Amino acid sequence: MARIVRALLSVSDKTGLVPFARTLAAVGVELLSTGGTARALREAGLTVKDVTEHTGFPEILDGRVKTLHPKVHGGLLYVRGNPEHESTVAQHGISPIDLVVVNLYPFEQTVAKRGVSLHDAIENIDIGGPSMLRSAAKNHESVTVVVDPADYAAVAAQVQETGNTSPELRRRLAATVFARTASYDAAIATYMEKAFRTDSSSDELPAALMIRAPLIQPLRYGENPHQKAALYGRFLEYFEQLHGKELSYNNILDLTAAVALMSEFDGEKPTLTILKHTNPCGVGQAEDLHGAWDHAFATDRQAPFGGIIAVNKSLDLPCAQAIAEIFSEVIVAPDFSPDALALLQQKKNLRLLKVRGNPTAASPSDIRSVGAGSYLWQERDLRKTTEADLKVVTDRQPTVAELAALRFGWKVVKHVKSNAIVYATSAQGMGRTVGIGAGQMSRVDSSRIAVWKAGEAQLPLHGSVVCSDAFFPFPDGLIAAANAGATAAIQPGGSVRDADVIRAANERGMAMVFTGHRHFRH
Repeated sequence: MARIVRALLSVSDKTGLVPFARTLAAVGVELLSTGGTARALREAGLTVKDVTEHTGFPEILDGRVKTLHPKVHGGLLYVRGNPEHESTVAQHGISPIDLVVVNLYPFEQTVAKRGVSLHDAIENIDIGGPSMLRSAAKNHESVTVVVDPADYAAVAAQVQETGNTSPELRRRLAATVFARTASYDAAIATYMEKAFRTDSSSDELPAALMIRAPLIQPLRYGENPHQKAALYGRFLEYFEQLHGKELSYNNILDLTAAVALMSEFDGEKPTLTILKHTNPCGVGQAEDLHGAWDHAFATDRQAPFGGIIAVNKSLDLPCAQAIAEIFSEVIVAPDFSPDALALLQQKKNLRLLKVRGNPTAASPSDIRSVGAGSYLWQERDLRKTTEADLKVVTDRQPTVAELAALRFGWKVVKHVKSNAIVYATSAQGMGRTVGIGAGQMSRVDSSRIAVWKAGEAQLPLHGSVVCSDAFFPFPDGLIAAANAGATAAIQPGGSVRDADVIRAANERGMAMVFTGHRHFRH
């Protein structure tokens, strides 16, 4: 097996670059490089040959053209052992390049910055890098190509041992390259399609749905043990696991749903939610998280076992002590106090996650696979209800306490599976759930379940408010809520029978508010 004689290194991310280059140099590999990469290698004491010296042609156009040269791509692409190719490269003085180490201009990171200019975005579109990667990956039978610093160790180990890499490793690395360049091009296409839209076309749908998500980790299984599963994308940018065993597929579904709900309460009083199967079992607010826990747990004292807990403040010791009394799968918080963390880390099966940022802001889109090789795309439901959205449609105005409970419950019902009903109360401007009904075929059934849950929890519904994610199609749902003790209601409105529902509310002395928009969640 021929040895690697010459390597070209040109990277934006210089993580692990110098130790890897030292390994190559130690076994006699000649190093070619450009710009900042060459400078970093020289500063580390390594001997480097500039690509301009290798090609005999200078960098031009502000560095836009430096590796786009036959002596680079010919050295990568010619088929070793092919007599015609060997003759051609000899005739033109083209030397082989056996190893390429390239990662790309940080286009994705650049366009993710708020307020980035079109000029900066375009200047961060790499041309030479993808070209070299694709050339090397195409000729992987002879050329080793590395796009991810995580692969340096595997390549270095084989080069140290044999002077080259195995065919199996080269094939894997080539596949990694084509996945990366495809993702890179998709990011550019997605950005440009949006950036180049005119005002008249600003509401156009994407011409093609491009999903770019690197593998983060395989999961033990999916929703059930017989299903394979894996996690892709940017999850680790938003969550840091501080303790516990590996997250499961269902854990990830639940905890992201919990954090999405908590994002409704950013900057508000201490708020805590307990979720099971992406539905909140209870949500509570108080002057401290311990009180918020008491309110949330009181809504349903059975379902929270094995659930997901999320809070909107740093988790402190008193709340941690209360939570520790039951078994939970995951706790998610913006942070943990040292004593709370120490206490909870005693539970080996409990997973603790720190939220690094609001994941709902990561993408404005929701995408679902619906089989048949097809996908559904929609804008994410990030709508916030303001005072201006609220329209009182009954004779009676809601009281201050009722209005606070209505606004609290409306934030919660948005995150409950449809048909969704939430009963809530408020004291001193702090809300709590007292009954939740989720995912039923009729709204009346959801209301019945919420009432039954409140009864099981011994929480009186007299004086509560009822929140419905979509309109009441008939008065029966509202009447059932009134009979249960609700004195006010919030719903989108828009039914052909709105007048009948409003009449039923007036006859029972209820206040009712329309929001003008619904929050279905399937």
